[in-house]
Amino acid sequence: MLGRNDSVSNYFEKILNTVDVGVHFIDREGDTVFYNDKMAEIDGLNREQVLGQNILHLYPSLTHETSTLEKVLQTGQQLPARIQTYFNVDGKRIMTINSTYPIYDNGRLIGALEVAKDITSVVQLHDQILDLRQQLYQAKQKDPKSKAAARYEFSDLIGRSKAFQDVLQLAKKTSRTNSPVLICGPTGTGKELFAHSIHNAGVRRGRPFIAQNCAAVPADLLEGIMFGTTRGAFTGAVDRAGLFEQASGGTLFLDELNSLDIYLQAKLLRVLQDGMVRRIGGTTEQQADVRVITAMNMDPARALDEGRLRGDLYFRLSVVKLELPPLKDRLEDIPLLVEHFIEKLNGVFGMQLTGISPAALARLTAYSWPGNVRELSHAIESAFNMVEIDDSLIDEHHLPASLLEERRREPSDPLPLPAQVEDDKLSNRIKQMEREAIVEALQRNAFNISLTAQELGIKRQALQYKLKRYGIAKHTAE
Repeated sequence: MLGRNDSVSNYFEKILNTVDVGVHFIDREGDTVFYNDKMAEIDGLNREQVLGQNILHLYPSLTHETSTLEKVLQTGQQLPARIQTYFNVDGKRIMTINSTYPIYDNGRLIGALEVAKDITSVVQLHDQILDLRQQLYQAKQKDPKSKAAARYEFSDLIGRSKAFQDVLQLAKKTSRTNSPVLICGPTGTGKELFAHSIHNAGVRRGRPFIAQNCAAVPADLLEGIMFGTTRGAFTGAVDRAGLFEQASGGTLFLDELNSLDIYLQAKLLRVLQDGMVRRIGGTTEQQADVRVITAMNMDPARALDEGRLRGDLYFRLSVVKLELPPLKDRLEDIPLLVEHFIEKLNGVFGMQLTGISPAALARLTAYSWPGNVRELSHAIESAFNMVEIDDSLIDEHHLPASLLEERRREPSDPLPLPAQVEDDKLSNRIKQMEREAIVEALQRNAFNISLTAQELGIKRQALQYKLKRYGIAKHTAE
């Protein structure tokens, strides 16, 4: 039995030495019992140097209070994922995200296990980005006339449907004030475009527009990014302005608000209520003259119920609430959006497409668009990659396969298209005329596909697709 246990132990040791996370296990006295290869790589040590060694001897920069493993030994409580900064024996600064767990045997605490993910290079890259942002911030302070970062205006927002126009008019009204705005809507509906437009149409245009995705950065790092840091506040901290300082006089746009840590939500609420911000480790406060626009792709009611969003913060930020409709609820806007994307992509691709065929447009309006306007934009760009040099229209076979496979609604069903773009009767007549023209050309060319395609001025592949689409076989053309 002992031999089998040894075999299982060796088996698990091999597994733990192949994973891409560091694993460190210490006993009740703080001595290392297990230390995998990845942890050795992160720390710059050999496993033989570490096994049996006390953790505080291995990491002189840590103490009983700052070591997460020691803290778990003292409390017997699990520590969720958190960032830890320390220096290894070579003096290299290491940053990891650690999850630390107490290990019990028959109810008795026997040690602590830590799983660590090295984020040193990610943090270094992030610091470089923050330094560049800091330089831009300082440049703007020296030159107040420098342009803000908001690129879009209300003229860039495309749509004539009532659902879209209603929210657009409300957004234009709110651009006249400094009240907080909460923009809700599924992914891909254009929340950031609305935030840009509100800023550019308001009195703060020309002032900084700073955007931050709350889900893109761990909470421990995001606090310093939002509120700024003071040199010495923590290991590696430098004097750096936070987002509120960088956006002074302008607009701060926080996307995916529901991903913001609850602790940071409380701190954000305090800044909004007091109008003052203090850097981490700082002793003085500064006026926060910033308009805050937030966005989330989750229903606020659900976020509140699940505890992802503080109720007091929600009410503070939703003085004005914009609910962007998904594309499936504004299908009549698809022709206008397609026209806009074609015009834009013609310049990018150096092409001269004049539009989209009725069949392709019908297919677009029959699709459910889970990715909304962003997915539509990508679909048109995909089609640009499929067209031939001499094509003038995007046709059905140019569209992504995912659009052609879905059968939520047949494209021959009545479509909610604006009269000036498409009419159902006209569409059916065009399809009938196209079918008749193909049949007549086939008869003249004895059903030779190549000659027929040449006469019609289309590619052989396109003709074969149309034959299948219209159900034209040799016997039907004779």
